Amino acid sequence: MPTPPDRPRRAARAQEIESLAEFDRAVAEHGSLARCRVQAVDLTGRTDALLRLDTTDAVFLGCPMAPEAAARVRASGALVFPPVPGLPFDPYRGCPYTPDELFASLEEGYEATPDARAYGWFRRTTADGDVFASMLRAIHDDAVSDALDEVLDGCRVVGVMGGHAMARGTVEYAGAARLGRSLARAGYTVATGGGPGAMEAANLGAYAAPFADTMLDEALVPLAKAPSFRPSVTEWARAAFEVRARWPEGGASIGIPTWFYGHEPPNAFAAHIAKYFANAIREDGLLARSTAGVVFLPGAAGTVQEIFDNATPNYYESYGEPRPMVLVDRDHWTRELPAWPLLQSLARGRELESRIALVDRIEEAPEALARLGDGSR
Repeated sequence: MPTPPDRPRRAARAQEIESLAEFDRAVAEHGSLARCRVQAVDLTGRTDALLRLDTTDAVFLGCPMAPEAAARVRASGALVFPPVPGLPFDPYRGCPYTPDELFASLEEGYEATPDARAYGWFRRTTADGDVFASMLRAIHDDAVSDALDEVLDGCRVVGVMGGHAMARGTVEYAGAARLGRSLARAGYTVATGGGPGAMEAANLGAYAAPFADTMLDEALVPLAKAPSFRPSVTEWARAAFEVRARWPEGGASIGIPTWFYGHEPPNAFAAHIAKYFANAIREDGLLARSTAGVVFLPGAAGTVQEIFDNATPNYYESYGEPRPMVLVDRDHWTRELPAWPLLQSLARGRELESRIALVDRIEEAPEALARLGDGSR
């Protein structure tokens, strides 16, 4: 079908290259790098290819390369954004973080890890008001969003929201872990705010999903010896890595934390960690990517904010696909923090009414989520 004259044909998407293997494959298959976007790939060993191939309109983001290669690709029409020295993170990264990456050097104490050093850099540069640093933060967060979308392509994502104060060794923590396991076994991709407490518990549950039920019960025992990241993040994180070492290759899930709350460390049970500097982007992105619904466990101000942030697109029905919402713990959401009555008032007479549910027990959440999802299709 011909393109209407008032709607110009969209140019073909530029090829993204995010690893040396992808670079070599592009060279072998196309013999050209024209219009490619090469992101955070060390090209110091690919000088010959860079000197001979067409790089017209290509962009190289944070790719180390030999000086003669950089000069040649610039001269042939490419843009080269060189690596930024001295940073504890790569602003051009092409994939989410892993727990091993963020907690590298944990044996020397949490303060030595890339996660802690990135938080220190964030605090210093925010206080300085350095425009270059703010640009780097923005580039980093955009790269993380792009990487996260690639990981989640085609996934049925359920967000699990809840407070950071939920301690290991409690009935509530074990319940949140079983929730994460149930959701993962039902075929959902579990996504959380990536921090401690309820967030860690849900990621732990997804990690436990491929194993026998007894694995989770056994894993909760050593974790309970370090119930909180206070007073020692180091001991708290080490307990998690001990569990991962005993039961390697657990199920995958998503954690989306932020250095804005850098005093709260990321948890080690999310396989893919999309950590942001900007908390607003992080919170909106987590809810927007929870395409199969959101379960809200008991929490405080942050969780209340997330409830109504998520209710908004359901209230304005034209915003897109419905996002079922399940609130867990009737007493908490009707008496302690009465978000449910207000949510009901907003929903009355609108499509939102068929997309929300309040349950007493955490075990009821997966069934309620499935029921709302079936009703919204």
